[in-house]
Amino acid sequence: MSKRVFISGYGIISALGFDAGQNRNALKNLKPGIGKPNFLKTRQEVVVGEVDASNEQLTDMAALNGASNISRTALLGLIATKEAIQMAGLNKDTLIGTGLLNGTSVGGMDISERAFGKVLNGQSVDYKASFAGHDCGHSTQFIVENLGVKGYNGTISTACSSSANTLMHGANLIKSSQLDCVIAGGTDALSMFTLNGFNSLKILDSEWCRPFDQNRMGLNLGEGAAFLVLESEEHLKARNGKALAELIGYGNANDAYHQTASSPDGKGAFNAIKTAMEVAAVKPEQISYINAHGTGTANNDQSESLALQTIFGKNMPPYSSTKAFTGHTLGAAGGIEAVFSVMAIEQQVLLPSLNVKQPMDIIAAPNKEYKSAKVETVLSNSFGFGGNCSSLIFAQV
Repeated sequence: MSKRVFISGYGIISALGFDAGQNRNALKNLKPGIGKPNFLKTRQEVVVGEVDASNEQLTDMAALNGASNISRTALLGLIATKEAIQMAGLNKDTLIGTGLLNGTSVGGMDISERAFGKVLNGQSVDYKASFAGHDCGHSTQFIVENLGVKGYNGTISTACSSSANTLMHGANLIKSSQLDCVIAGGTDALSMFTLNGFNSLKILDSEWCRPFDQNRMGLNLGEGAAFLVLESEEHLKARNGKALAELIGYGNANDAYHQTASSPDGKGAFNAIKTAMEVAAVKPEQISYINAHGTGTANNDQSESLALQTIFGKNMPPYSSTKAFTGHTLGAAGGIEAVFSVMAIEQQVLLPSLNVKQPMDIIAAPNKEYKSAKVETVLSNSFGFGGNCSSLIFAQV
């Protein structure tokens, strides 16, 4: 008999707020976190989903006592993991055998960007201190060391599906009896590299993004972190923990259509959703709500819509994209939206889409309200560059 995987806690920081409660209230009150950047220094006229705190303030939130030269990605990740651990009720003893999986695409790029600016200006730079935090694995190691996690740890970087893939990997580690408890999710901070990179692809909207609208013009970048505590049934019972939801299905597919574009026929997305539903042993009519990837780009929304239409036909469940609230948080998106999916189950609500004035004509209009509903299962989609597509299914317990 296959092991079950339960969620016992989560932590989140995003443009909507510094913890789960603030994020939940922002969704409920339809208050997005999109605006002009205050801490990312750019001459571009853009709006982003920026966490409303400086690195110094984040350092204080993480209780690091004035430490310096820590990447924003690592700081966001530590804050979110600490909340997840606290909510789950884990302690130092349980953390000894706990694993941690971090999904990120930016890593410590904000630190190396600052150092590079000094190099260009002819200023002296401590290369070891300035660039040590650059790689993706460094933020993972920083979080692990500060939490005291002693079990297996790893980093996954598959662009926008990164943290969804950490949850998938974590579930597999539990089901194969390699670990009983895994903290999985992701963290990414805004950087000039990603801002300029997405701008060069002509997929940034200079105004508020409009996922699944006929007149969508692109995405808004965002930043944040979210981690969930995954546990086996035996581990949860042994410590008298409480299950908030269950991760019952997951699937990953790679259509390899293009470096930065989704396959126009939605093949990768379709295969990821189909596999997740097969693992979960659920039928299309059993999905209560879909938290779509929904970036607001012409290509992505079209591709995902076709995949959903192929799976669900005329019986489309309520669906929405929450990226008009948070911005597209890249490697952290799958974790953030997994937390939102669990919140939808806990609160028995449907989460809203924003800015949809003319819905796309190939799919039913997305849900526009935060409203009560019977939510037993949630499908959460995360699709990355290179066609790396991942889908997760959460269920009520």
